[in-house]
Amino acid sequence: MSYSPNGVRIRVLGLVPYLYDTAPGQRFRIEQWEPQLRPLGIDVDFQPFEDDELHSILYKPGSTSRKVRLTGEGVVRRLRLLRRVTDYDLIYLYREAALLGPPLLEYWLGRSGPPMIFDFDDAIFVPIKTSTSGHLSILKFAPAKTRTACRMSAHVMVGNRFLAEFAERYNKSVTVIPTTIDTDKYRADAPRAPDALPVIGWSGSHSTVAHLDVARSILRRLHSEERFRLKVIGTASYEIPGLEVEALAWSATDEVSDLRQIDIGIMPLPDDSWSRGKCGLKALQYMALGIPAVCSPVGVNAEIIQDGRNGFLASTDDEWIERLTKLLRSPDLRRRVGAAGRATVEQTYSAEAQVPRVAELIRSVARARR
Repeated sequence: MSYSPNGVRIRVLGLVPYLYDTAPGQRFRIEQWEPQLRPLGIDVDFQPFEDDELHSILYKPGSTSRKVRLTGEGVVRRLRLLRRVTDYDLIYLYREAALLGPPLLEYWLGRSGPPMIFDFDDAIFVPIKTSTSGHLSILKFAPAKTRTACRMSAHVMVGNRFLAEFAERYNKSVTVIPTTIDTDKYRADAPRAPDALPVIGWSGSHSTVAHLDVARSILRRLHSEERFRLKVIGTASYEIPGLEVEALAWSATDEVSDLRQIDIGIMPLPDDSWSRGKCGLKALQYMALGIPAVCSPVGVNAEIIQDGRNGFLASTDDEWIERLTKLLRSPDLRRRVGAAGRATVEQTYSAEAQVPRVAELIRSVARARR
């Protein structure tokens, strides 16, 4: 281990799938925590699997042979990295060691010497086929890799209890660390003018925009009785006949400013295993900005939100209509619920609240090795 004037510093090899500041889960977990871990004596060396070329095509349809070639090159980079893992005190693995292939790298990393912490914040053990990756999804071996990484790790870190229940089948050392928000970056803005046309907003990505479709009929029905605009962040094109819709591609630079332009945030979800593994990021982003959130009571959403106090939960179409109507008609209700949501994030779901727990977990695993 390397030393500093303040004591022992812990050098962590951060194995992550994606380039820095390009993927939500990675950004709101280890990337967000790293600046606050550094003053606590923990240094993270990020090593992404993808490079710029693979990143530019990974989530676009087609180019299968090129994707496979670039993924193979990523595996070679990982294998070269194995030669120097003993330079580190600890390995932090987020989601998976390689984007394609069986769990060989996870197995080798677990036997390489430094202890490993495995972190995941989605139900990646549930097989899914996406519109962009197609049959390549089968070659990800995600369920097998997740099981192997759990078995081979000194400790497993997960984003919610649903994920913990899976991890505990393969490892007794499991800790729930919720996905967090940087409350210095996400600050509640001054409320919009009460006479302005209210904006209902949704934030997501090209891979989750199907979740918004769950609410299409609800929004059309609501629009027949109430006036509002719909803002969709995460896809450049989205339409609902009869509604005024503004659709924006996601931008790291503009994400917070785009979210600040909405008055009510929604998070509709289907009730399935994949959704139960979600960590409530959309809801937490709304709440941190003082925006009242209306969410499906699926998975961790039902833990984050106390219905009617710091947000709203809605299961049926009628519940969605009733809660959204209340908020559209009352700027004061939006302000009160939004303020309570902000307080919830500050107390429990902020990086400031959770980083000390992450730091102690890293120290405990590193101490066990020493």
